[in-house]
Amino acid sequence: MNTAAKPYTLYGAPGSGATPVHAAMTMIGLPVQTIDIAPWKGEDERQKLAHVSPMRQAPVLVRPSGEVMTESAAILMWLAEQHPEAGLAPLVGDPLRTQYLRWMAYVPASIYSMYWVRDEPSRLAADKEAEKVILERTRERIAECWRLMDAQVPRGTSYLLGDRIGVLDIYVTVVSRWTPGRTRFYREAPRMAEVVRRVDADPRLADFWAARFPFKQGWEGPETA
Repeated sequence: MNTAAKPYTLYGAPGSGATPVHAAMTMIGLPVQTIDIAPWKGEDERQKLAHVSPMRQAPVLVRPSGEVMTESAAILMWLAEQHPEAGLAPLVGDPLRTQYLRWMAYVPASIYSMYWVRDEPSRLAADKEAEKVILERTRERIAECWRLMDAQVPRGTSYLLGDRIGVLDIYVTVVSRWTPGRTRFYREAPRMAEVVRRVDADPRLADFWAARFPFKQGWEGPETA
């Protein structure tokens, strides 16, 4: 059997960590079947992932061969390397690869990881008052991490690593829509704000955004975020 003709299977609800993976696959042109599961909605949802990943977290990508991949950054980097013709990442030997690897690790380690806590603060908090403190401090930590990243990414290019869209741009574009929201992100990260707006408007992703992470009224978040 020619496994290359079979679709990938991607587990994760619209707007989740599966979204940047799905967007990259759309850019590459890979066939994918989606299974919408939202682990942050509770134990019943998480249990739906147990048969493919004991971590019971999204995203989970099942390759046509049956091999399972988890971790959004790892999946994105793997996809970019498997399909160099798409030009979605600097390859080995490219002088931009150092910073690419740096920021592809930074986003999940410093920012994405905060949402495991935010989704269910009771995991770490002793009571409701402690939960409120956790939610406030993680929101501010996320904003700070975006600010720190923005101060260090290059200026004068259309995207974060040059003048061509890549998986890092897609990753930041999706994660920046999560708490505390785009309005706050724009204030904290004005350089990256230009980039994510450009990715939002990319015509190659227009149908994808409309179907999987639409720009509904008020999507950017409150002005006071």
